[in-house]
Amino acid sequence: MADESSTNSHLSVVMTTKEDDDVTTQTEAEKSWTIDEFYVQLFVVIIGLVGTAGNALILYALVASKQHKKHALIVNQNALDLFSSFFLVLSFAVKMFNLPLVGYVPVPVLAACHLIYVF
Repeated sequence: MADESSTNSHLSVVMTTKEDDDVTTQTEAEKSWTIDEFYVQLFVVIIGLVGTAGNALILYALVASKQHKKHALIVNQNALDLFSSFFLVLSFAVKMFNLPLVGYVPVPVLAACHLIYVF
């Protein structure tokens, strides 16, 4: 009986030590993932800004040259791309900088950001 209790206590010490090593490894991996995740999100925000600016310029060119009535499909596609790029930038900026979604934000904007953040 004395041998069994010493074996059980020895196993619990070994198991506890192994768990502590695993936690340390996970923490280091999470830190490197957090840095990589930040740069990925920054890259997505930059792509979204370029997309927003490009689609806005195309829409402006179509309206200024009065070709928007003639090319309705192109106008609709660019409008959709413009809004999707804008909301892409908005949603990733909220995630990247941990912006609060309560308080000073108007309710419709809060609802839109919350829906975007959930998806």
